[in-house]
Parts: sequence; structure tokens; C-alpha cells
Amino acid sequence: MKTLSPAPLHLASALALALGAAVPAFAQHHDHAQHATTDAPERDEHAQHDHAAMSQAAPAMESAAPREPIPAITADDLAAAFPAIDHHAMQHAPAFNHKVTFNRLEAWDADEGTGQAWEGIAWFGTDTDRLWLRSEGERVGGHTESADLEVLYGRSVSPWWDVVAGVRHDFTPGDARTWAAVGVQGMAPYRFEVSATAYIGEDGRVAANVEAEYTLRITNRLVLQPLVEVDIAAKDDPDYGIGRGVSGFEAGLRLRYEIGRRFAPYVGVVHERVFGDTAGYRRADGESPRDTRVVAGVRLWF
Repeated sequence: MKTLSPAPLHLASALALALGAAVPAFAQHHDHAQHATTDAPERDEHAQHDHAAMSQAAPAMESAAPREPIPAITADDLAAAFPAIDHHAMQHAPAFNHKVTFNRLEAWDADEGTGQAWEGIAWFGTDTDRLWLRSEGERVGGHTESADLEVLYGRSVSPWWDVVAGVRHDFTPGDARTWAAVGVQGMAPYRFEVSATAYIGEDGRVAANVEAEYTLRITNRLVLQPLVEVDIAAKDDPDYGIGRGVSGFEAGLRLRYEIGRRFAPYVGVVHERVFGDTAGYRRADGESPRDTRVVAGVRLWF
């Protein structure tokens, strides 16, 4: 048997040790390579997300660039922004105001002759306390069928409503007489102008009047105004031809053209009707309990 020399033995041992170290290193390198290949899409996705975030942040970073600082406010700046006020040169709305309105000044032609009617209202005072004047009447064939005047004190109880109290004086029909009056007036929801007044007269007579009208603006100048009015009596009053219950009803529809806000001619149609004993009194006098007429007139205020 041949014996190897010490030099080859040492060389073999060195090769064995080198191979033993190289195999784990190769396996570790191969494993890292596989992980790198598997994680590559995820790293690419993170890289794309980071790039998009940096792209979006770029304008914000650009807008966050330092700007020129705001200069300090000087005394001249304050004087220009807040000039001295001359109270004597200012114009204030007067506390006391007034308005006079003729809602209806109209005429018509009927079988019994031409007719005229008026309805007006005026107020004088402040936003909360006012003196109200109301009047309406009618003439037919040169004869005054009805005429009255109301003098009322009005107190505002809300931005849209007033409570009124005072007196009403009837000039005709029949003998003149005076009533105590109390009621409310104002603007109901949907912009209906409403007036409801109760009257207390001699011998326990009680009457009431309810009126509602609506202003429908078709154009800037053309206005359609419907109106409904109801009269109620608590007891019969044969001397004046008034029966108990709903004694009268009036419905009107008027179309006006506002040449100016203060002056507006109009045309319209009006229907009147009486009921119950009031209709009986009309028939006894040879009159019809109902009437429909075409009217023309003017509305003005100042």
C-alpha cells in the first residue's frame, strides 16, 4: 500500500473546507435571488406609488414657496380705512312717515245708470304705531248707495300684522250711525293681504267684514289682482236692508298696467251677491240680489 505525502493531504483538506463554505453561500445567494425575483412586482408597485405621491406633492411644495411678507399697518392705512364720520351730513329716514292709497277709483255702465266706486286707505305714523284711515263707497245713477269712514289706531304686533281699534261712521244708507271697531290686518302666508274687522253698534248690533286680496305680478308692469270680500251680520237690521248671517259677498278680478309705481289704470270684472234676508230686502225694493259688471278705473298712491 502506497502512502501519500503530507502535501497532497493538506491540499485535499483545504479543498474540502472551501467546498463546505461555498455550498451554503451559494444556497443563501440562490435563496436571496428567488426572494428578489418574487418581491420585484411589489417593489415596483411601491416605487410607482411613491413617484405618484411625489408628483402630487410637487405643486404643494411649489406653492409653499416663501412669499413677500405683508407690510405692517400704518396710521395712514387706518385713517383711510376708517374715515371720520360727519353725523350732520348723513341723511336718516324720518321716524314719522305716511302713505295714501286709492286701491280702487272705478266706474261702470249698468241698466240703472252709470256707477262709481272708491276704496282708499291711508296711514300716518311710525313702524310700530300708526293712525289708519279707511273709506269706501258706491254711487249708482247719481245717488250715493253707501259711504263710510273708519279712523283706527294701529299697533304692530309682528313684522307682518297690526292690531287696529277705533270707530267707523256710516254716512249712508239710511241715517248716519257710528260703530266701535276692532280687528287685525296684515299679510298672511303666500302673500295674501288680509283684513278682518268686527263692529259693535247701538242696540247690540254686531257686524264683521273680512277682505282678502292677492297681487300677482305677470310682468314688471302688468299686475293681476283678485279680491274677495264678505260681510256678516249678527242680527237682522231691516231699517238698513241687512239680514242676519252672511249678508253680502263680493269677488273681483282686476288687471292693471303700472305706467309708474304710483299710477296704474286697470280693467276688471266684479260680481256681487247678497244672501238670506238681505236678498229678500233687495227683492222687496225691486233690486236683484246679484250683479256682475265690467269696470274700468285707476289705482294710485302718494
